[in-house]
Amino acid sequence: MTIAEQPPASLADLAYVALQDRLIMLDIPPMAPIDDLAVAESLGMGRTPVREALKRLEVDRLVISYPRRGTFATGVDITDLAYISEIRVHLEPLAARRAAETSSEPSRSNLATLADAIEELDVRSMARHDLMHWDLRVHRAIYRAAGNPHLEDTLVRYHNLATRIFCLFLDRITHFDSHIKEHVGLLRSISTGGADEADQLARTHVTNFETAIRALI
Repeated sequence: MTIAEQPPASLADLAYVALQDRLIMLDIPPMAPIDDLAVAESLGMGRTPVREALKRLEVDRLVISYPRRGTFATGVDITDLAYISEIRVHLEPLAARRAAETSSEPSRSNLATLADAIEELDVRSMARHDLMHWDLRVHRAIYRAAGNPHLEDTLVRYHNLATRIFCLFLDRITHFDSHIKEHVGLLRSISTGGADEADQLARTHVTNFETAIRALI
């Protein structure tokens, strides 16, 4: 499973999605150098689309470029948790509410199907890496269902940064299964049009995440 829900439209998009996945999941470690030639060869493409992708990822604050030194994965600064959560605690409930109030019937059906799939997961036996992809898939689906592309872009960017922090502590987090299962109630409340409940569940989900991470610091 990959993070992207839609197939990339160009080679640059393909490189962007591939690198984004590796950076978010810390498969490319924080502060690690990124060799655009090696990336291009691994993806079977030229360096130009990879360089275009890296420019987009720099805007997303996932990579940073230094003159004459090259491009590196950004560090993961735990002090950013409060700033990221401050934004998400307002925008995640907004996206959940909008999705519950305005999403189309096919979108609601998709969210209900996603909730069914999560309920059937044997969470305790799954690799944490795979579970994080489920987390990303749920949030991307809700952002898309909210129907506001600017809100979606903003939330994707900040959820990506939150996920990097999550992955940094992944092996130390207990009750990770409960975090994944929280998605079920949220998805069902949106799919049935329960805007107030969706708003509250999304807010609780964000605050629970921050609390779980702070307990490990």
